Amino acid sequence: MDTNKESLSSSNVTNKYFYFLVKRLFDVVLSFIAMIVLSPVFLIIAIAIKLDDSGPVFYKHMRIGMNGEPLGVYKFRSMTTKYKTFDEFYVTLNEEQKREWDTNFKLENDPRITKVGNILRKTSIDELPQILNIFIGNMSIIGPRPVIQDEVDLYGKDKNKFLSVKPGLTGYWAANGRSSTTYEERMEMELYYVDNCSLWLDIKIFFKTIVSVIKGEGAK
Repeated sequence: MDTNKESLSSSNVTNKYFYFLVKRLFDVVLSFIAMIVLSPVFLIIAIAIKLDDSGPVFYKHMRIGMNGEPLGVYKFRSMTTKYKTFDEFYVTLNEEQKREWDTNFKLENDPRITKVGNILRKTSIDELPQILNIFIGNMSIIGPRPVIQDEVDLYGKDKNKFLSVKPGLTGYWAANGRSSTTYEERMEMELYYVDNCSLWLDIKIFFKTIVSVIKGEGAK
């Protein structure tokens, strides 16, 4: 038996356990503080959404979470309630828009986005309700952005690797290009994070995200 390999493997497991334990502690503490501090901001945003477009303030979008579990991601509603289903909206798109959606799972100029919603998206404020997801424990502050099933399938043989960590409010891809990258580049960046996640990398992503949000880079 190679005792060096056994010791190295045991050390890696211990390091990973410590990493995820500390990460969860930070998630709980920071999300709890954020919910308290940001509650007045949430109220102002809720009023603005209601005045701009009648309908619910919050929106829960179903995504795929860790280990393939269904995940309801909370967001401030940034789209009109005109369309009851996505299929109802999809049939109104022209061929170019359909190709754009089928390739990137989003539209550069989505006609469903409201005036207030446009501001929320450009500043990434629409994502803030995911603080609740983080506090509950089905998301983390840092991790790959949550995706829908069609996107998961694109990862092919790396699908299980991608789903082996919790989705994040922000992550390596979100802090490094976001809307300016192709979907293939996005997948490479998300998998890079899964392979190299550490407290130091999380700290760098956290502060880089703050800078990106302030500059309004890549958020659409």
